[in-house]
Amino acid sequence: MTTSMPFTRIPPFEKALDTPQASAAVVGVLTAIAFALRFYKINQPDQVVFDEVHFGKFAAYYITREYYFDVHPPFAKLLFALAGWFVGFDGHFTFENIGDSYTENHVPFVGMRALPAILGSLTVPVVYAIMKETGYSTIIAAFSACIILFDNAHIAQSRLVLLDATLILFMSLTIYSYIRFRKLRYWEFTVEWWSWLIATGFFMACTWGSKVNGILTVVTIGIAVLVDLWDILDHKKGFTMEHFWKHFMARAVGLIAVPFIIYLSFFYVHFAILTHSGAGDTFMSPAFQETLIGNELLMNSQELRYYDVVTMKHKDTKVYLHSHPDRYPMQYDDGRISSQGQQVTGYGHDDINNHWQIIPTKALPEAGRGRIVHHDDIIQLLHVNTETLLLTHDVASPLMPTNQEFTTWAKDDHSRHNDTLFYLNIVDGNHDDPWKSKSSYFKLVHGSTRVSMWTHSKQLPEWAFKQQEINGNKNPTEKSATWFVDQVISTENPEGHSVDHTPKEPKKMSFFKKFAELQLLMLQHNAGLTSSHPYASGPINWPFLISGISFWTENDEQKQIYLIGNIIGWWTCVITLSIYVGILGADLLARRRGIQPIPEAVRGRLWNSAGFFLLIWAVHYLPFFLMGRQLFIHHYLPSHLASALLAGAVLSFILSDTINYPISIAGRWTKMKHSEYADLGMRGPVAVGVFAFTMFLMFLYMAPLTYGTPGLDGETVNAKRLLSSWTLHFAAKVTAEVL
Repeated sequence: MTTSMPFTRIPPFEKALDTPQASAAVVGVLTAIAFALRFYKINQPDQVVFDEVHFGKFAAYYITREYYFDVHPPFAKLLFALAGWFVGFDGHFTFENIGDSYTENHVPFVGMRALPAILGSLTVPVVYAIMKETGYSTIIAAFSACIILFDNAHIAQSRLVLLDATLILFMSLTIYSYIRFRKLRYWEFTVEWWSWLIATGFFMACTWGSKVNGILTVVTIGIAVLVDLWDILDHKKGFTMEHFWKHFMARAVGLIAVPFIIYLSFFYVHFAILTHSGAGDTFMSPAFQETLIGNELLMNSQELRYYDVVTMKHKDTKVYLHSHPDRYPMQYDDGRISSQGQQVTGYGHDDINNHWQIIPTKALPEAGRGRIVHHDDIIQLLHVNTETLLLTHDVASPLMPTNQEFTTWAKDDHSRHNDTLFYLNIVDGNHDDPWKSKSSYFKLVHGSTRVSMWTHSKQLPEWAFKQQEINGNKNPTEKSATWFVDQVISTENPEGHSVDHTPKEPKKMSFFKKFAELQLLMLQHNAGLTSSHPYASGPINWPFLISGISFWTENDEQKQIYLIGNIIGWWTCVITLSIYVGILGADLLARRRGIQPIPEAVRGRLWNSAGFFLLIWAVHYLPFFLMGRQLFIHHYLPSHLASALLAGAVLSFILSDTINYPISIAGRWTKMKHSEYADLGMRGPVAVGVFAFTMFLMFLYMAPLTYGTPGLDGETVNAKRLLSSWTLHFAAKVTAEVL
């Protein structure tokens, strides 16, 4: 198949470099070096490092089949579990703390670390292939690949049981596949065209399934596809609407349906493996928990009957509903007057004052299932120790004037009967559903004022023994106003209240209900990761390497792993990003004045392929400025890869006035255009050679912080601290000489 008219005369040296044999030799050398750098001393340290405490533990849970919860999708963790199983890991090491010894616990950790090391190494040839397929020369492709090859941050992430190597490889494969697909736009709907379209969707699903921010790769491809479809819709192109809809449906199948099915399959395998009760049970709904073998709710849940004495816990804060004879003070610190009623609080410890009896508000049969409490029943709760009924009324609570005070009232005084009535609303309950201990999450909604019984983590003053406030939340649907019965203290059930501990069959729940519940929880908990961390950093700092992350330290030998990028490569990417934006701005201004400073083919390459790289960078970077969650420098690694691709495009523009053109596969009726060749001369090999050597020297200089060996004395640590904002361990104190 002919792609263009014959190339113009090519200098022999460059012609030799761009032959398939030379290209294969170059990528082979780069790949071999990538494997060497990522596998070098991979057995060091033989201790748990940074987030291996999470992802190693999750792999162990797959092997023991115990349910866990995480904010990230399961694909990469399933791969870690597969690697662990393959090398003989039994799943009984729990990865509890950074610094726990693998060797002493006989964990085949090298085999588990080998997986991300392989994936990280393969990213280098994929980056090279992206540049080659986009039309850049062997030298330029090698330049972009070297930025990833010798980067300390990419190497450090690839040597440990962490998610980023998987994420970045499949992100780069998505980019590569989409470029191959676009190059076949004149051979639409052929087998090869469909193959690369489906491959794009497949790798996109793997990216999304590896880590939650893989969704940004989906957004990137989505934007590119919308631009593509917008171009096809242009009537000047001569396409019919039927032709447009064929393209639309093809992309809907390849880039929506296929990825979604694959993404679903990861969770299907996830649920199929994790069938036993585990550490993640309590994150899930009672209905979900009862599908797990050995779950406490499944084993110990029992139906509640009127006159049972129970203890109740708040779902989120885990405090007991509690009361004691002490009363609210007459006046609060802000001058408000209270009801001086008996205190109702949240208490964190088991106590006799946590006991409440369920009182009916309707006639009951002498025996049988008619005495069981059901969803939407109106009940009273009697505080057993003080013989008073739970009550709320239109009096402001101690800490929140907008919410109602909870107190109690003497059971024999019926003057406030209506204020002691509460609707029992079982979460997701139906009319005939029985109230159960352990497994029924419920809300207690006041009959008269419709407030929900609620608590929060702020403590009351000394007069309430610094216990938690219980108040009435005026939003009856407030999700955090959720409680559950923890224990049944006594019952009037003639059969007793003993629980049958014989094994029970797990209940069934549809896959799609499980999937929907888990997706919602993942989003909520990911957004909720807002606690401070000493090594968290803002997005504005990342491209400049203002700060890194301390992964691991060993005090005796003064060893440490500090995640930080190769400053030569990262700052080069920042500079080329700035140059690129400047070039586009200057081109726009010049064309506004009728000047054409850049040849049409070169401009097309700058705006289209390099513009695609800029889009990848921006979509994987800018959204972090909108996030309130905990952020770290490793969140920038996908954008750093995109900036390495863009750096190659900018270097090619600087070194040559021409490009390799055209590169798309010509169709049967494609008009042939005059071909061009990117004439880099000797400038290209020299510039890239010097750059690669400089990056390699910087990599070697920072290697002790990347590999965690050898140990460094204080003065050497100070020397490695290239920016004053780097918080390295074991640094020597700087002393000033006094004259």
